[in-house]
Amino acid sequence: MQNRTGETAPASSKPLFNDAESPLSWLRTRRDRAGRPLITDSQYMAGERLRADFERALMVPRTTMNWDAAGAGGRTGNVSAELSDGAIAARGRYIAALEAVGPELASILAQVCCLASGLEQAERVLNLPQRSGKAVLGLALTALARHYGLLAEGAGRPAGMSQWGLPDYRPGISGPAALEEA
Repeated sequence: MQNRTGETAPASSKPLFNDAESPLSWLRTRRDRAGRPLITDSQYMAGERLRADFERALMVPRTTMNWDAAGAGGRTGNVSAELSDGAIAARGRYIAALEAVGPELASILAQVCCLASGLEQAERVLNLPQRSGKAVLGLALTALARHYGLLAEGAGRPAGMSQWGLPDYRPGISGPAALEEA
C-alpha cells in the first residue's frame, strides 16, 4: 500500500489513511480538458484538514454496535462529557469551518471530504443536478481554503481590484433634500 508521498509503506507499518479511498485524492490526480488539475493543492489541503478535524472530533459514524453503553452502570451517555480536550477542540474547528463556508456549501464538504462519498453519490444525497457536484465542490473547497488562510491574498478577485472608489472617496447623498440645500 502506498502512503501520501507515493512511497510503498513497509508491511509492518499500519497506514493512517488510504489515499485510494479518498475522493479528494482522486480529484487531485485528474485533469480537465485544458490540463489543469480538477482541484488545486490549496483546495486539497483544506479538504484534508476538514477531514482530519472530523475524525479527531470522533464524529465518524459507527458501523458496528457500541457495547460501551451496555456496561455503563447507569451513566446517561453524555458523549461530550467523555470526549478528550483534543476531540472537543477538533469538533469546534470543524463546526467553525462549516459555518464559515455557509450552509449551502457545507453539506457537500461533509459528504465528500468527511464521509468519503463520491461525487455522484453526494449529488444524489443532496438532490443536486447531475454532473454539478464537481463545480459545487470546487466552490466549497475554495471557500474552505479561504477560511483556513490557504489562499493567497486576493485570490479569486480580479487583479488589482479591492474597491470601486479612491482611498479617500466618500459617497454623497443625492435626493430631494440634497437638491434643496444646494
